[in-house]
Amino acid sequence: MQRVAVQRDDQRARSERSAQRRAGRLRRALVCAAAVPAVALSAAACSSDSGSAAQETGGGSSNAGTAPGGSTEASPTVQAAKYQKLPEPCAVLSKQTLTALVPKGVKSGKEGKSDDVATRGSCSWSSLDNNGVKGSQFRWLNISFLRFDSDTSRGSGEQQATAYYTSQVQGAQAVTGAKNTKSVPVAGAGDQATLVRYDLKKKEGAFKQQTVVARVSNVVVTLDYNGAGLAGEKTPDANALVTAAEKAAKEAVASVTMANGSATTPSSPAATPSKSASGSPSASASASKSSSKKS
Repeated sequence: MQRVAVQRDDQRARSERSAQRRAGRLRRALVCAAAVPAVALSAAACSSDSGSAAQETGGGSSNAGTAPGGSTEASPTVQAAKYQKLPEPCAVLSKQTLTALVPKGVKSGKEGKSDDVATRGSCSWSSLDNNGVKGSQFRWLNISFLRFDSDTSRGSGEQQATAYYTSQVQGAQAVTGAKNTKSVPVAGAGDQATLVRYDLKKKEGAFKQQTVVARVSNVVVTLDYNGAGLAGEKTPDANALVTAAEKAAKEAVASVTMANGSATTPSSPAATPSKSASGSPSASASASKSSSKKS
């Protein structure tokens, strides 16, 4: 009886130990099962926080200041003006050229007034070949320069010069009283050049007018040349005047490059407003036309 009781006690103890082991395994399984979602949630939270933190701290700021298409918005700048100087206006033409255009006025060059010789300048010559009762041959020549600096509000010097070039050509084509107006491009005179020719009747006689407008980068050169036969002298040949005017315009344009040495374009952009473009270009044009009318 005692042996049977001992066996029962041993069997009961083994059963309890087995039940305890199963309970322990179940607890560990439940702990692990509960731990997996917690870890996953933690990982997800870290991932979410990482993205938010990147945006808040600037880690995701690669899109800030970026225009659609991925291009970065830069502060407004313009290319620096190519030419920074102007030549001495009364010294731009050779003696040979002046002799052909104003034979009796080679030394008559008169420089126009300018408040800034690096921005604007002009020179005029006049020639009167007086043949007494046979009449006279009159010639008048004026060359003006206008240089534009780059400006962040108005654009590059070249853009401003292009606009002024266009307005000068249009002005020459619309002179009051002009007859037989013709416009032709001029090759070899800067980046673009146009010659406008017309006849103009004045009380002194019939004038043949040639206006050459040329642009070389950020500088505009305007050449006015006219001739007339006075007091019965014959009217000069317009084609000969055109040839002389074109030659003089090419020399004037070349003088801009020479005045600036190698004339290489600066690599640094212009960031400050210019002073040169502050003066109204139309004022220069008006002065030129006024001088032409006086002639």
